[in-house]
Amino acid sequence: MRFEGAIVREQGIVFAIVVVKRHVLDNNTEANRVARSFQPAFPGLPVVLMAQNHSGSATYFGRPDIARFLSRVPVSAIPWRKYTLN
Repeated sequence: MRFEGAIVREQGIVFAIVVVKRHVLDNNTEANRVARSFQPAFPGLPVVLMAQNHSGSATYFGRPDIARFLSRVPVSAIPWRKYTLN
C-alpha cells in the first residue's frame, strides 16, 4: 500500500505523520486502529494521523502534545513524501 506521510524531528521529538481520509478521524476507535496499522512503517515512532477538510484545514489525531504542536504548523511546511507499507 502506498501512502503519503512524513517523519518530523522537532524539539527533540521524532514522530511520523500519515495522511488519512477525514472520516477516519471521526471515530476514535477507528483512528487508533488505523494509527496502529501504520506503526510497522515507522518502528519506534509515535504515529499521528492527519486529515484535511474541504477547505484544506488540517485536523490531527494522536499524541496530544504532538497534535497540538502540528495544529500550529502550516501543512505546506511538513516534509511530505510517498511511503510503501506491505
